[in-house]
Amino acid sequence: MTAALQFRNLTLGYDRHPAVHHLDGAVESGALVAVVGPNGAGKSTLFKGIVGVLKPLAGRIERGDLNPQNIAYLPQAAEIDRTFPINVYDMVAMGLWRRTGSFGGIDRAARASIEKAIAAVGLTGFEDRGISTLSGGQMQRMLFARLLLQDARVIVLDEPFNAVDAKTSADLFDLVRRWHGERRTVLTAMHDLDFVRANFPETLLLAREPVAWGRTASVLTPENLLTARRMCEAFDQAAALCADEQAPVSPRGGEVARAGDPVRERGVATQD
Repeated sequence: MTAALQFRNLTLGYDRHPAVHHLDGAVESGALVAVVGPNGAGKSTLFKGIVGVLKPLAGRIERGDLNPQNIAYLPQAAEIDRTFPINVYDMVAMGLWRRTGSFGGIDRAARASIEKAIAAVGLTGFEDRGISTLSGGQMQRMLFARLLLQDARVIVLDEPFNAVDAKTSADLFDLVRRWHGERRTVLTAMHDLDFVRANFPETLLLAREPVAWGRTASVLTPENLLTARRMCEAFDQAAALCADEQAPVSPRGGEVARAGDPVRERGVATQD
């Protein structure tokens, strides 16, 4: 397998303040990777770096032969302006803009593709509905339809199943499985660790810097999660904000634990 993305001592942040730092590693082409960590751990920052919204403060992201058309991005729901006056059909059709251009027409083949994508997410009959009228689950279905049209080699999903019902989550994850089966590379920010254990073969445990990265069963161990919590407490005195079952925020100094390796925090090792 070849790497779709390579991180080399990557540091990302805002106004020169690092939000993700000292990240090294590769995402192999066709991989299905969960990125876990609490709010503030750097998941969204990392994803914005991957899609090019943020430029590295240090280090680099190597994308090989990928170009912007090859990467599709689903931001968190809170970043979508639901008051924008647009209907479902036109919002989904925006998935074609990189191929058609801003003023490109939609021909018969494109219309068929849009209708197929809308049907694939279960929104047939909603084409003329304004996006402001949609429920949270319907909104995510619409955004997944737009991703289908982008037909990208790398797909980056920032907490796509938050605040949606179980049926919608299951339906949308079927699409993620489909992309994985098509050898597309999928990175997904997640909070539900049980769901990650059941469905993702590979996980990055992020706490501003990586805590562990590798096979999910070897990453989401009690030892690794405890190390992540300690890193959270060291970084933020308001430790109560960090959930026990999630990977928290980290200060500098932690090392990445690869699958089967001991976890080290400031020189103290605990075995997997």
